[in-house]
Amino acid sequence: MIKIIADTTSVIEPEEAQNLGIVMIPQIIVFGDKSYRDDNEITTEEFLSKLRSSPALPKTAAPPPALYTPVFEQISKDHDSAIVICPSAKVSGTYRSASVAAQDYPDADIHIIDTYTIGPALGTLVYKAKQWADAGLDVSTILERLNFARKHNLIYFYVDTLEYLHKGGRIGTAQALVGSLLQVKPILIFKDGQVNPFETQRTKRKAMARIVELVKAQCPHNANSQLAIFQADAMEDALALRAEFSEFMSLDAIRITKLPPAIIVHAGPGVVAASFFTEFPQD
Repeated sequence: MIKIIADTTSVIEPEEAQNLGIVMIPQIIVFGDKSYRDDNEITTEEFLSKLRSSPALPKTAAPPPALYTPVFEQISKDHDSAIVICPSAKVSGTYRSASVAAQDYPDADIHIIDTYTIGPALGTLVYKAKQWADAGLDVSTILERLNFARKHNLIYFYVDTLEYLHKGGRIGTAQALVGSLLQVKPILIFKDGQVNPFETQRTKRKAMARIVELVKAQCPHNANSQLAIFQADAMEDALALRAEFSEFMSLDAIRITKLPPAIIVHAGPGVVAASFFTEFPQD
């Protein structure tokens, strides 16, 4: 049997993961001297409330190797195979933690993949891997498909403020200061495993319109694009984007997901993004 192992940055709810037979590992959120697992100890709504009232920015920690150990122990004991589908190693220590834990099981058939992405694109890869495993595909074929897909993902972010990116070390002080003084609205791009500035717009309306333009130009207009929207405390904006996308996308539905705390720490509340694949393996 092939076991699929993921974590909460995939934006898959733990209850849904359990129902699907996907093993879900939490990220760790730290407020001062108190830490929380983000699968059952703090919700996104509770996190946002704490974030607004906290004088200091919370921190995140990748799941420690010890959280993977019992999972790998069972994989080894049952002589199963495991595919651990991790967020980009450039923005998360999850891949490293899983790799460290796997070193204690050198004879187990454990495969750990850096997907170069995060959020609903990561979730799509997890869902698809589980679907392919249930359909009887072997490990090497699933890994080949994941390796192909991870090279073709794009995410365009709108962030309401540069404050969290600056505090989290994602942009420099000068850029944050200029952004605050000019009140520009940045669009970021997540590509090849990392976040980079893409461009700025003078108003939020223009930034959102620009994201629509980018998706229309670059995203395949069909279900194979796996187009999804994610947001943190910005559902109204997410719904507006979905309405715009629905005018040119041949899709029955466009998924909207809420971000987990581990991502909101760095992007901040008010973030909204469009995620898609320019190419994706055919089933």
